[in-house]
This record gives sequence, C-alpha cells and structure tokens, in this order.
Amino acid sequence: MEGFDPKEAVKVLGEYEGQAPEVLGIPTSTGLDGLFYRLVRDGEGWRREPLNGIPFRSVINLTGEPDTGKSVLVEQFAAYQAGRGYKVCFVTVEAPAQFLFGAVRSKAEVLGLSFDDVQENLVVVDAAGNPAIRENLYNFLETLKYAVEKFGTKSTVIDSVTGLYEHREIMARQVVRAVFNELKKLGQTAILVSQKRSAQSSESAEAAGGLAVAHIVDGTIVMGKVLITNRWEAQLYGTPIGSVVRTIRIDGCRMVPHDPRTWVFRIDERGLIELTEPLEDLISRAQAKEVRKSAGGG
Repeated sequence: MEGFDPKEAVKVLGEYEGQAPEVLGIPTSTGLDGLFYRLVRDGEGWRREPLNGIPFRSVINLTGEPDTGKSVLVEQFAAYQAGRGYKVCFVTVEAPAQFLFGAVRSKAEVLGLSFDDVQENLVVVDAAGNPAIRENLYNFLETLKYAVEKFGTKSTVIDSVTGLYEHREIMARQVVRAVFNELKKLGQTAILVSQKRSAQSSESAEAAGGLAVAHIVDGTIVMGKVLITNRWEAQLYGTPIGSVVRTIRIDGCRMVPHDPRTWVFRIDERGLIELTEPLEDLISRAQAKEVRKSAGGG
C-alpha cells in the first residue's frame, strides 16, 4: 500500500509503558464490582484484591435474552457514574432517548444521588431517533467522537450495538471492530449491550452476529433467566413453579482476572440489580433441603 511504513507499527514492549492504562475499577454499583480482581504480592505468594468495578478503559460486552436486565444494569451504571460527578455518554440505539429520562431519574432517586448532577453529567446520543446515525457507521462514529470530546466523557454505554447492524448481521464484525477501536482511541470505559437471537444458547457469549462482539471486546458478561415451569426445576432451584431465577456470569476478560462462577441476582423492588449468591450455592441448598425432606426431616 502506498505510503505504508512498517516501522510505525513495530516497537519494543517498553515503549508502551507510558500508554498502558492503570489497573483500577470503574464502579457499577452492583455486585459485579467485586467479581473483577487483580493479584498482588503477599509475602511468598499472591492474594486477590477486588477491583471494585469493571476494568478501567475496558470495552465490555453485555449480552442476554430479552428481559434479562441488560438495560437495567447499564442505566444503573450510567446513573451511578454521573451522580458521582463523572461524565457519561449514553447512546440509545433501540429506544428513543426520551424514554431514558424516567428510567435514569428513578435509578438516581433510589441510589440516593442528586438528579441535577446526573442530568448535568449524562450526555445522550439519540441514534434510535436518527436513522442517519444508526444506519451509517461513519456518521455514528463521528457523532460518538463529537459527544465524547465535546463533553469530556469518561464512560460510554451503547444500548444496543446490535441495532447498528440489525438485518445486516454479516457486517457485525466490521461494525463492532470499528466501534471498539474508536472507544479505545477515545479512552472510554464502555459497556456495549448486545441482543441474543431466539436460537442462541442463553448461557453462551454468542449474540446476534455470532461471536463477533465477544471475540473483539475486552470481556463479556452474560445475563440469563430460567423460568421455573415444572416440578423438577422447582426442586433443582428450590423455587416455586412460575418464578424466575436470574443469572449473571463474566464469560471472560483479557484485562484482569475475574470470578468465573455463575451468580444469581434479582432486580429488587427499587429496580436495582442485586447479586445474591453463586448459582452452585443456591442449587446445593435446594438439594440439601430435598434430602432432608426425603429423610423425613422436613
């Protein structure tokens, strides 16, 4: 290619020292914050030190079936960060921006945050209401860059990145790679919501467009739900028929270590995400209860 100089792309590792991001956490105000960690020297060994947030300047894929709590989580994250004085860019791709107002105000109130601060620090890009942005990748990236640079945002949420290649899933890898690279250049800590298709396993990192998102981003969080429909499931999970067991799992993260277990969470009466316990503990307790019942112990 004319004008290409391979020397520009070749450096010794030490030359990147000043460009490497700090290893610290950006809080979401959910139990996820304690699931990422770093290893620190402790005498002759190592110990885990919770990151207390998602990794700084990481781009995280948040995927799951409909109604698993993805939008609830990113709205909570955005409100929490904005309420703490940090600028956040929230890109609405699915629902028009005006519907975000009430959801974020509710989150701010129950988190005990000043909604005035949240409004001042939350910058909204309405791609849902602007097809020229949503359906044109160049326009989308230029708008994202403008919003981040004009307002100095530190974090970005895109809900959802799937909407940028809807009905054109063959372009998923191209779109996600371009968005990922732009977010990295802009120094953002980002969460990209991605939607699953009905045929895709609820436990996997796969979403619309296949594994394009998961392969490119720094890490993936998978949200799921199990509707208890029969007696066997009720016994397995220790919950009545008709109830819902919600789960969340960090599928992988290349920036820092993490807890790989599947956790149970609930969306409480305030509309907030609350992790309760590892799924294995829930099932173990339910099985122990069944054993006691079978033995006549109640």
